[in-house]
Amino acid sequence: MEEIKEIKIEEKNYPESLKKISDAPEVLYYRGIFPENNENLFAIVGTRRPSPYGQQATIQIAGDLTDAGFAIVSGMAPGIDTFAHKICVDKNRRTIAVLGTGLDEKSIYPRSNLQLSKEIIKNGGCLISEFPPGTRGTKFTFPRRNRLISGLSLGVLVVEAKEKSGSLITAGYAKIQRKKLFAVPGPVFVLNSKGPNKLIKEGATLTEGAQDILDVLGIESQKFAVPQIFAAENKQESAILTALSQGSLNIDKIIETTKLNASEVSASLALMEISGKIRNLGGNTYSIN
Repeated sequence: MEEIKEIKIEEKNYPESLKKISDAPEVLYYRGIFPENNENLFAIVGTRRPSPYGQQATIQIAGDLTDAGFAIVSGMAPGIDTFAHKICVDKNRRTIAVLGTGLDEKSIYPRSNLQLSKEIIKNGGCLISEFPPGTRGTKFTFPRRNRLISGLSLGVLVVEAKEKSGSLITAGYAKIQRKKLFAVPGPVFVLNSKGPNKLIKEGATLTEGAQDILDVLGIESQKFAVPQIFAAENKQESAILTALSQGSLNIDKIIETTKLNASEVSASLALMEISGKIRNLGGNTYSIN
């Protein structure tokens, strides 16, 4: 893995946006290509346990923003953060992970994202931390890094989060730092909707897609690629694509909706994933790619 470098607050390449916050770190440690001061950075954060809806919203919005020239900033935590980073890596685009640990391999958390951290760097991205090598994550370090996620970015999007969530800590820093705040609305009876819906009530921009973000940031309107409609190879694929056209579904729901038997669905899903027609969101939940 690439060596750990450092940049001090008095150096010209230290982010101007961080110099403006009240408790800017004296030193930042990084691996990869450090962000430039004129670079468009945008933060996406959310729950560690996202629903398929939250996963799909993250993939779509982060993917469109990176197509529009943004580098996506997040905290490489499980859940929404991971999906935001992964779509950038999948598209061979740049993404910035701000960690609440040291950047040495033994300290990086979560361990499940060690490979992702390497892929971020390989794709021209960057890992950043204010904590020196050897620092393990604590209840103190993770909330503290959230001010840097917000501080580096032009705005912050919260996808799914409970009312008491680390993502809302990031949103709180965004307000203090006078950053633009965005939130994806969710069903009123779902706990992970409580955080974003509350932010919207308090003035965050209701966000259904990347264009809502670009409009508020005053960035020229983009024509995002229309999702490709794949031709079904057979009646099984046709039934599955029709079911998924309304949103992501777990394999059990696909079986129930299509009325196909389990072996037909499993075989079709495997072939459709290989051909790029669908995406496995994890936990046997699928969406149209």
